[in-house]
Amino acid sequence: QDIRNTVGNIPMEWYQDFPHIGYNLDGKKIYKPIRTKDELDMFLEKMENPDYWRTVQDKMTGADIKLTDEQVDLVHRLQKGQFGDVHFDPYEPAVDFFTHEVMIHPVTNRPADKRSFIPSLIEKEKVRARGSAVMAGEKHLEGGSCWARGTWQDRGGGAWVSRGPDPRPLRPQKLAWEQQEPAERKLNFVPQQYRCLRAVPAYSRFIHERFERCLDLYLCPRQRKMRVNVDPEDLIPKLPKPRDLQPFPTTQALVYRGHGSLVRCLSVSPSGQWLVSGSDDCTVRFWEVCTARCMKTLPVGGVVKSVAWNPNPTICLVAICVEQSVLLVNPCLGDKLLYGATDQLLESYVAPEEERVQPVQWVTATTEEHSRGVRLVVQHSKAVKQVTWHGKGDYFASVVSDNSNMQVLIHQSSKRWSQNPFRKSKGLVQCVLFHPIRPYFFVATQRYVRVYNLLKQELTKKLMTNCKWVSSMAIHPGGDNIICGSYDSKLAWFDLDLSTRPYQLLRHHKKALRSVAFHRHYPLFASGSDDGTVIVCHGMVYNDLLQNPLLVPVKVLKGHVLTLDLGVLDVLFHPTQPWVFSSGADGTVRLYT
Repeated sequence: QDIRNTVGNIPMEWYQDFPHIGYNLDGKKIYKPIRTKDELDMFLEKMENPDYWRTVQDKMTGADIKLTDEQVDLVHRLQKGQFGDVHFDPYEPAVDFFTHEVMIHPVTNRPADKRSFIPSLIEKEKVRARGSAVMAGEKHLEGGSCWARGTWQDRGGGAWVSRGPDPRPLRPQKLAWEQQEPAERKLNFVPQQYRCLRAVPAYSRFIHERFERCLDLYLCPRQRKMRVNVDPEDLIPKLPKPRDLQPFPTTQALVYRGHGSLVRCLSVSPSGQWLVSGSDDCTVRFWEVCTARCMKTLPVGGVVKSVAWNPNPTICLVAICVEQSVLLVNPCLGDKLLYGATDQLLESYVAPEEERVQPVQWVTATTEEHSRGVRLVVQHSKAVKQVTWHGKGDYFASVVSDNSNMQVLIHQSSKRWSQNPFRKSKGLVQCVLFHPIRPYFFVATQRYVRVYNLLKQELTKKLMTNCKWVSSMAIHPGGDNIICGSYDSKLAWFDLDLSTRPYQLLRHHKKALRSVAFHRHYPLFASGSDDGTVIVCHGMVYNDLLQNPLLVPVKVLKGHVLTLDLGVLDVLFHPTQPWVFSSGADGTVRLYT
């Protein structure tokens, strides 16, 4: 055995992409011999080298080895199926291991089986059956299915002789055959007996059956159906395991208690330290995320439909929808310089000389409201149901419960200026969103999502959700994918670069979806439903445009108690950590980590 290479008994293909082919006894690498020969050189060597046919390459060292005559003979013998050893004689006389002489002691002292000296019950039963048949005058012909009647007759004195077949017809068998249903008959004819083969008549139904066969061939379909043999396992999409997609929230960590009625909306500060919640008990509560402590309670005098924390980390401002107004509130939490600079920014506003006509009224808060944190009140003509901020923190949009062209309004807080971007109504607006990067504006109606370009002031796309009633909407931080939740238990994922129809429809929930959300940094999105659960999914969007997004549900989070047939009303991700907040009809806010 060649022990120059000490890698052991392993496939040498493992070293295919390495410059060395193993290690010697000193632990040093054995490098592959440099082969500079091309196909032409190999051909010339084959033609000129007389020993080319007996030259092989050693896989362990990579060197060329010329086989000796003994080795060539060994290969030839093995190819012919002979023994490798030349001196081995396969036809040598056999060795008599046991002597022909009778020994005193047996080779084995195994006792005989019990069945060797007990009469067989099976053979006894066969003998009894044959004897009974002989005594009854019948004999069963082995290998056939018919019986001969009266095979034996008594001549007296105990002598039995054979006689010919009974000429009597088989009437009982024919009667039983006629009483059976055609489908239950073992044979479609009654067996009959003839004295010789020349007396057998032609088959009476020959022409009828031949006609039915021709009719079947004439009426059979003239097409070949190829059967596709598909493994059922191949039809199941190959999804990664959830543990390979971590981190994502798995357990309930904190419960924020204090509201007296259902909690409709949530929002978190850009730093992730503070959380604001709005409830039907006419209050807005500010919480510390890590401790679940209520830092501040703000009574607003009405049902809170929506809250939104300003995404600009240099501005400490919260927009709150209460009945027909949008309140801009400074919660005065965290850094004093931060919320002090926010008040100075709002107080530095200078009213224009000419009064402009606006669809809303901007009202400065009274002294009592100012002491509670309210800075500005934007009064609308109808009830406001949603408010959302632009990514830079200066503009925000509001949705009014109206069927006219005044449903959506865009406001600028620094100039206290509001405008109506649409001249006519396209349907009942459910929610709106600003694009995180581009100057696009998303407007979701009951069945469609329209994408508008704010700079060009034109409609860019119209997305068909394939849902009966859209309830919520969220946009991916990259800006090329959005998800829509609906009241008919569907979640639609849209790839804006791919199509105007959903890339995938997810039906994980059993009841209506109330809210959907994306994480800013992690490939996660969540949905909250009236079935009381929050489903967290892995949604990876690749930079390669030819690769589709990967959508995998990873966790079902439970904890909320159903109240008045309502479950989870809002979901929201933490801005930096893989945590998710949920608010429910049971009056609690829950944090899952």
